[in-house]
Amino acid sequence: MLSLTWPLWVAFVAIGLSFILVFVRLVRGPSLSDRVVALDMLSYLSIGLIALWTLVSQQPAYLDAAIVLALIAFLATVAFARYIARQHGEEVTL
Repeated sequence: MLSLTWPLWVAFVAIGLSFILVFVRLVRGPSLSDRVVALDMLSYLSIGLIALWTLVSQQPAYLDAAIVLALIAFLATVAFARYIARQHGEEVTL
């Protein structure tokens, strides 16, 4: 177990740094599309964080939360894409 703990903590640090960088992109923009991609990336980083915490805590129940977050993130991405397409006057059909 000792050999598995330090890579997990390195992964926690890497995801933490990624959160900071993506949050800067979310705040600074420059366009709405960049902000939507940053918001989507934050949700995927959250899923990765939940998966890492599942490994550390050895509680597989947390994966259910990650799956729900992934489904919501996908639907939110589709909704934002439709919103941006309508703003640019494009025809949106399903």
